[in-house]
Amino acid sequence: MALNVSKTLLKAKSLARKGDVDAAMQLFTAVLEQYPQNKEAVTGLASLKQTRPPAIRGSIQSLQEDLQTLVSLFNQGDLQRVLELGQILAYRYPEQPLVHNVVGAAHKSLRNYDSAIESLTRAIRLQPDYAEAYNNLGAACHDIGLYEEAIANYTQATTHDPDFFEAWNNLGNVLTEAGRSEEAIASFRQAIRIKPDFSMAFASLVFQLAQVCDWEALRVHAAAIAQLGLHNKQVFPFSLLPNADNPAHHRQRSELYARNTFQTHQLPAITRPDGPPRRLRIGYFSAEFRDHATMYLMARLFELHDRDRFAIHAYSYGRVASDSMRRRIEATVDAFHDVHHLTDREIAELCRSHEIDIAVDLKGYTQFSRLGIFSYRIAPVQISYLGYPGTTGASFMDYVIADEVVIPEDQRIHYSEQIIYLPHSYQVNDGERTISEKVPSRLEAGLPEEEFVFCCFNNNFKIGPREFDIWMRLLQQVNGSVLWLFSSSKTAEANLRQQAALRDVDPSRVVFAEKIPHAEHLARHRLADLFLDTFNYNAHTTASDALWTGLPLVTKAGEGFAARVAASLLRAIELPELITTSESEYERLALDLALHPQRLIALREKLAANRLTTPLFNTALFTQHIESAYQQAYQHYFAGEPPGTILVQPGNTQA
Repeated sequence: MALNVSKTLLKAKSLARKGDVDAAMQLFTAVLEQYPQNKEAVTGLASLKQTRPPAIRGSIQSLQEDLQTLVSLFNQGDLQRVLELGQILAYRYPEQPLVHNVVGAAHKSLRNYDSAIESLTRAIRLQPDYAEAYNNLGAACHDIGLYEEAIANYTQATTHDPDFFEAWNNLGNVLTEAGRSEEAIASFRQAIRIKPDFSMAFASLVFQLAQVCDWEALRVHAAAIAQLGLHNKQVFPFSLLPNADNPAHHRQRSELYARNTFQTHQLPAITRPDGPPRRLRIGYFSAEFRDHATMYLMARLFELHDRDRFAIHAYSYGRVASDSMRRRIEATVDAFHDVHHLTDREIAELCRSHEIDIAVDLKGYTQFSRLGIFSYRIAPVQISYLGYPGTTGASFMDYVIADEVVIPEDQRIHYSEQIIYLPHSYQVNDGERTISEKVPSRLEAGLPEEEFVFCCFNNNFKIGPREFDIWMRLLQQVNGSVLWLFSSSKTAEANLRQQAALRDVDPSRVVFAEKIPHAEHLARHRLADLFLDTFNYNAHTTASDALWTGLPLVTKAGEGFAARVAASLLRAIELPELITTSESEYERLALDLALHPQRLIALREKLAANRLTTPLFNTALFTQHIESAYQQAYQHYFAGEPPGTILVQPGNTQA
């Protein structure tokens, strides 16, 4: 059977980077047996031999055995033993870069970042072209938010080893977080050129193409995108959530990702108490206890929890923040735990020591999530809520909080968790959010003073050609009107204006709003006439923002959770007439409201009347409902019953 030279060389390089020198040498040798002049194999084999320090070549078998043991321990995840053996080997072979690289990688995995950076820097000093060490150093810097340092080190890794597809992918990830989408796209594409079946990189590329609204590139890859993450290669589920409204596929992707990512951990089983606790201990887990959309919604809930019946713990595993929202949460909860420096297992053990009764994950599969914490079974009841609009597909998550709009009866099959149905809407809202008194003029916002303003402040990745076709037809039919969008990036702005021109609309009629402080952002909603929702991934917090400020919103209810949130909010504020179920109905309604000012005025008046008299912004009422859900979920556990569907009955709307 003929040797696949390209794949064999890639595998050999990958093994060499990971320290499996013997296996790498065998593959390089296998190539040279058939192709003696292959330059990559000759260079690779010579490089491996050169990494052996001259002073100890006489005892090379001992060195190789020691290094292999160290690498094996790392691959097995026995990181403490890696550090113990690494200390011995660093003394025995002080000039061996592989030892310092593996020790640095172990420190990084254990979140000992200062030690990781020290060890990895030493490995690079000993071997300045050590691509694997640069990649690991980039990962350590990335974790602690040193984006420029991470970019520099990942770049060095790809410079010294242009075929290092993992480093190209890592570079793409950090460029994404740094807001450099175009460069991220180039990095992901390079990773895929080297390894065409690299699904994680492909999914990240798809998300970034959506972020910059490069719809032609997405169209070209449409067939491949549709199959991503459904079979034997996982993707990060959020990456493809905006791509198609297919809840069956969303579940497949989540389940495959969970199976391939989270291990089964052996912590002692939680002992059921003899009697129910006087106060249920609720643990909320997030990376975003700061000035963030999730906290805009949740902050008041933390303040209103009944402290006679509930003790509220917040576990923050995100980077340390010092803004006013963080201070507000810290002052509100019974205990605030900053655990960003701890491993998943250490956080799990800490929660066990706190005897948390119900653990609530607020991130799911969104940026900076650490769902692996829950794989240790940190509490008797584990709930997914708010951050991720879909199923986790993880066997260790017991419940997802929803309502009968976001998960109707015929869609329950697409969720691996049992469902907690809250009345009205699943989404908590802060009924005391401040709207700035500083409202800019339309002229200051770049808007026409008298003409109709259609608005959509959703992230640009939610916008697709189907919505945009409708929006451009609306502009053509409503004289002088403009479309006011949020600006995710200058590239997205340019692409969207180009798409307007392709549809025979003057690009200047697409106006962009820059990011400003949240209270001021709420205030500028008052300059718009009508909010137009996106389809596969609705407005969520942005829908709440619009309704809170009195701006009517037209939505189309789809199939999956993400595509039904705005409908949930509109029902909770008793404006079902703004919910449509088809693109044609959506377009007709938006056009009708734009062309008939009196109808829109009547809707605005109804929204103003309903804003504080219906359940959506009644945080006290919502708090009663979610507390009832927690008590029922815990009662299932305490009674020895498996998790089951929970239907919370509506309370007094005057609460």
